[in-house]
Formats: sequence, C-alpha cells, structure tokens
Amino acid sequence: MTNPHPPSETNKALRVQEGVPEPPSINPGLRAGRGRTWSVEAISVEAIVEGLRTGSRVALARAITLIESTRPEHRAQARAVVEQCLPLAGRSLRIGITGAPGAGKSTLIEALGTRLTAAGHRLAVLAIDPTSERSKGSILGDKTRMPRLATDENAFIRPSPAGGSLGGVARTTRETILLCEAAGYDLIFIETVGVGQSETTVHSMVDFFLVLVLAGAGDELQGLKRGLIEMADAVVVTKADGDNVRAARLAQGQYQSALRLFPPLPSGWKPPVLTCSARTGEGLEALWQTIQTYREQAIASGYFEENRRRQAREWMLQTIEYRLREHFFNHPGVRAALAGLEAEVLEGRTSPFTAAEKLLALYTARETP
Repeated sequence: MTNPHPPSETNKALRVQEGVPEPPSINPGLRAGRGRTWSVEAISVEAIVEGLRTGSRVALARAITLIESTRPEHRAQARAVVEQCLPLAGRSLRIGITGAPGAGKSTLIEALGTRLTAAGHRLAVLAIDPTSERSKGSILGDKTRMPRLATDENAFIRPSPAGGSLGGVARTTRETILLCEAAGYDLIFIETVGVGQSETTVHSMVDFFLVLVLAGAGDELQGLKRGLIEMADAVVVTKADGDNVRAARLAQGQYQSALRLFPPLPSGWKPPVLTCSARTGEGLEALWQTIQTYREQAIASGYFEENRRRQAREWMLQTIEYRLREHFFNHPGVRAALAGLEAEVLEGRTSPFTAAEKLLALYTARETP
C-alpha cells in the first residue's frame, strides 16, 4: 500500500537538523593561534626587557617560557634577556618554603601572600611541581590551590615542572628569580616539592629558608634525619588551630630543644620555632615580623650581601655542570656508542666503569682532520 502523503524534504523524520550556532570565542585570537608555536622571531629581546621594566605580566610569562625552552635557537635570546635584566634585579627578598606533602605550603603561601599584597608588596610565587619519572609529566596545579593569589593583580604565580632537578627545583629557577625582580616583584616565594629530595638547591638560592612541619606526624624525626632543620632560618608548626593547638605547642617545644643541639648558623641568626594557622591567620604576623627581623640583622652584619655573592658563584658552577652534561650526551661519538655500551653493561659483558671510561675517551678525543 502506497502512502498517499509521501514525506517532503521539510518533514522527513531523518532530516539532518541545523546545528546550534557556535558562540564566539572568549579570546578571538585563540582559535587562530591553535597549532602554532611561539617562534623566537615573535618578540625581540628589547621588547621583552621593556615589558619587564613596565611590570608586564605577559612579558614576564613570555620571558620565563623562553628561558625554560630547551631549543638551541632560544638559548642565545634567553641569555641576552637575563643579561639585560641583571641591573634591574637583586632588590627582592627571596624566601624558600619547604615541608612534607600535606604540611600546608600552598595554604600558608596564599594566606600570608594575600596579606602582603594588601600591604602594597608585589609577590611572585615560583611553585615547583614534581615531575613523574614514568610519564615525565607534571600536574602544575598550584594556581588551583591558591585561588585568591591567582587573581591578585599584585601577585604572579608560575608553576614549573621540577624535571628531576635536585631538590625539586626547576633548572631555570634562578633565572626566573632575576626576571621576576626585573619586573618589580619585591618578594619571591619559592615553594619546593617537599617529597624527601635534597633541599640544598633551594637553600642555595634564597635569603630566608622556611621549613613547615606538622604536629604529631612523625616530622620531628624525619626533619632531623633529612637535615632540613639545620638549614632552616625558621621552623613553623602549621595547622595550629582547633583541637590541634595543644599538639602544635608540644611539637614547638620539641623542635626548640632539637635546635639547641645544632651549631650556630653562619649568619649568626638563631632560628625560632613558631606556630601558625593559615585558616585563622593566627601567627602569620609573627612569622612575617620574624622574616623582617632576620633581613635587618643579616644586612647589618654584611651576611646578606656575602650570601648573595656566594650563591652567584654556585649558580655559575652548577650551570657549567649542566651544560657539560648536555654537551656530553649530544656529542656525536657519544651518541653513536651509547646504546651499544649500555647493552653491554646490561648484559654483564662490560662493567659500568669501563663503559663510562670509553664514552669519556670518545668525548675528549680530538676530531681527526
């Protein structure tokens, strides 16, 4: 039986309906920029430095991206930016903040940081995230843990992957500090990974080293074992609020007793043990006053500048080590022989020491004409 009313093009059940119009992009340039990479020609050294002079957050972000780049063609430009920023740098107070996961590093940074920006300071937070040894990826979620600072015009948060660097500190952290100072940030907070790696690296690039601990979490012994306490300029027992106040004060007394066993710091400073609560704000003012008192004492004694000079020397030596390692593994002879020698070591046919000597001999051998 035939249908006396065959469907027309307008009333077919399977007719393709028009889609909902796509709303315009919040950032019209985003779609056009997809698939493109920021080339070295996109912005000049002079433009980046001038942007930093005016305190441009965009220029600062681009400059940091440039120095973090591993592309050889970016290295010369990054070095030029850092060199031109040197006269503008060095005017901040650099504070390292470390502690075991869960000690409240990000929470304390936001609570203290918002108070400082409200008082007129400009704060840069360099938050180093751990890098996975398996996937080589990092979460970089510090902006989500510091929502108020992330939207503060006087704050700049830059999460960076640790990338396996010693102490959980990104390789380019020192250069980033200089760029932030050139952009007018007078306070630099460096938040380390705090997962048991050596914290010597961050200690060697800051003016004040702050160690956060939890009461009743076994940190008393762990802190002593890791050597963190002997490097600390101040120890802060965090989350000292509610039912945890008594435990925090008990931990404070234990750390005060432990600090008496350590030799004096080179600065002559006696590290205090404080308690604070980022949730209630209790103890934050005392912590900031402690940091200011330390700075005044260190400047008066000459230790502040002496320490900065020592850190600059260490920066130079560590840069040499990094570049030598990079140059070694990019050497044509080493690259050609590395896989074969690795196989011999894994199969037990060559000792690791012999393989290393062979690779070093290839690296140091003069090329034949």
